[in-house]
Amino acid sequence: MFAHVRRWFLSGSCMVFALAGLSSDSHADEGMYLFNDVPRELLRDRHQFEPSEEWLKHLQLSSVRFNSGGSGSFVSSNGLVLTNHHVASDTLAKLSSKERNLIDDGFLAKSFDEELKAPDLELNQLISIEDVTDRINQQITNADDAEEAAKERRAAIATIEKESLDETGLRSDVVTLFGGAKYHLYRYKKYTDVRLVWAPETAAAFFGGDADNFEYPRYNLDATLMRVYEDGEPAKLEHFLKWNDQPAKDGDLVFVSGHPGRTQRIFTVEALEYLRDKRLPHVLDLLRRKEVLLQQYRLEGKEAARRGRDELFGIQNARKAYSGMLAGLQDPQTFVSKRGRQDRLLTALSKSPEHSGLADAWKEIAEVQTEKAELLDRSVSLRSELFQLALQILILSEEDRKPNEERLPGYTDSGRESLMAQLLSPAPIYDDLEMVKLADEIALVLESRGMNDSIVQEVLAGRSPKQVASELVTGTKIKDIETRKTLIDGGLDAVLASKDPMIRLARVIAPEYRRIDKINEQLSEREKQAYAEITQATTAIEGTGGYPDATFTLRLAFGVVSGYEERGEQIKPTTNFAGAFTHAKEHEGQEDFDLPESWMSAKEKIDLETQLNFVCTADIIGGNSGSPVVDRDGVLVGLIFDGNIQSLTSDYLYTNVQSRAVSVSGVAIPEALRSIYQANELADQLGN
Repeated sequence: MFAHVRRWFLSGSCMVFALAGLSSDSHADEGMYLFNDVPRELLRDRHQFEPSEEWLKHLQLSSVRFNSGGSGSFVSSNGLVLTNHHVASDTLAKLSSKERNLIDDGFLAKSFDEELKAPDLELNQLISIEDVTDRINQQITNADDAEEAAKERRAAIATIEKESLDETGLRSDVVTLFGGAKYHLYRYKKYTDVRLVWAPETAAAFFGGDADNFEYPRYNLDATLMRVYEDGEPAKLEHFLKWNDQPAKDGDLVFVSGHPGRTQRIFTVEALEYLRDKRLPHVLDLLRRKEVLLQQYRLEGKEAARRGRDELFGIQNARKAYSGMLAGLQDPQTFVSKRGRQDRLLTALSKSPEHSGLADAWKEIAEVQTEKAELLDRSVSLRSELFQLALQILILSEEDRKPNEERLPGYTDSGRESLMAQLLSPAPIYDDLEMVKLADEIALVLESRGMNDSIVQEVLAGRSPKQVASELVTGTKIKDIETRKTLIDGGLDAVLASKDPMIRLARVIAPEYRRIDKINEQLSEREKQAYAEITQATTAIEGTGGYPDATFTLRLAFGVVSGYEERGEQIKPTTNFAGAFTHAKEHEGQEDFDLPESWMSAKEKIDLETQLNFVCTADIIGGNSGSPVVDRDGVLVGLIFDGNIQSLTSDYLYTNVQSRAVSVSGVAIPEALRSIYQANELADQLGN
């Protein structure tokens, strides 16, 4: 389940690049390609297919990004959006209550009036891409001063984004590509009135639970339908995907249009060693700690179990994913090819008078990793909804006093509307859960920084972390939307005058938060410059071509429907509904393998031979969850929801020997809607 992985990864700067065609398998379908730089020759030579501009534009405009993490697609002329249940789970949790558990029980709106509006969901449709590299680079006057260069780069980006917003009215984001070698301006149409139409039960969407997660064969209906509205009416869409009524077949060429979160395909050996030895163990320790914390909280009762369910699922999903990634990095063979290629590049550079100076970039990356490691235990960014709201309101009020081009990313004019939607979200916040999370976060800061740390001393003031958390959560008014709005409207004077305990805590934490953020920005700037030089060096020695590492922007991947061999057994590429019932029978007595009652009672109505899931060789990663899978005609044949366990090394290494992307089959969704959920009218809308 890749969306939750992206949501939980606490990343630094990851925007580097990868070159296609360098996999150990020269025929591997590696690549997450920009829509404005599709490998036409490669597709033509390998798959006898060349997409037209119209084909690409239609697929681009039919694809959407979820601000909660994940991808989706328009699938009807009246605004239907298809994504995963686990991508939608954040919204499902926010729409649920003690009386209505949408995650566990599912939901079906039988009319437009019954569709439920998401409290703070934003969908982004990519409209255009523009290269703004030269404009940004022209503003960097002193690249040797990382602090000043970072300010100049930030100012240039803010100016471009603001000009684009004013000119077009579209969300405008400058995206760093190839580690800083290129910058593209992405313009998006935003949909903020998004409503829930249908979601199956978790027992169907996550059938097999954690045991089956990242495994294959799978039997999951990990799908949800939403609808975008404009001016209070279902949106009328020109671009949406038609629906294939035939199942995917072994050997079929398929395409994935989605938003992979981040990859590290050409990190230097030293950067990968930092991940292996420092970063990933640190993140996994944190995830295991949070997993135990949420498990204990959920034992307090049925309502606590519901409130903590979505966050616990995300933590467990991330823990399993990063365990697989770390295991891959701990395999010495992973570094053999990486180190061999790096050594060859550096040897070639040393023999080139024109490019020998570029070798210093590798040393710079190594130095940055050492400095990153020193910051791992210094974070003061408490993972609590109430605290994060208070901190963001404080920072917003401070940043608003600055010219737009000097503000921190996320607080500029171009992103204000999206930020305000989050700060003023009506989504529920639960005091008991907040107390548990905040107490643990304060304890974590105490453990990492020590009791004698000045910030720890000021936060605790002679009290225990639990006492502090209890007083903060019961005393704050930040839960109230009107309180938040009053503080935002009142600006810095109102925030500084506020006696709200959570705002006071934010004022204590903010200086250290900003200090660490400033250091991280400088490290990121040094990495950008170094990786840009590595890009230049690699191009000089090995030639041009390829794709940038993932940046949670729209990419095109491709591959074929194909099984694989595992432990001497040939794994078939497809599963069906019959297999789901067999799988449940084989694991009888295990709760995660109990199909929902709706399935059991409808078994005789279901065409059990209908394809349910399939795998393909397309190159995907976290963020691709919810991506449509289309055929040569651009018609929907599937819905990405996972990768198998062998795909977890795809952050830094792709191979098509066993790595597979896992999809819900397109034919499974209308079959389920008609035969299980009695939603014939909704099924009729798909692709129309």
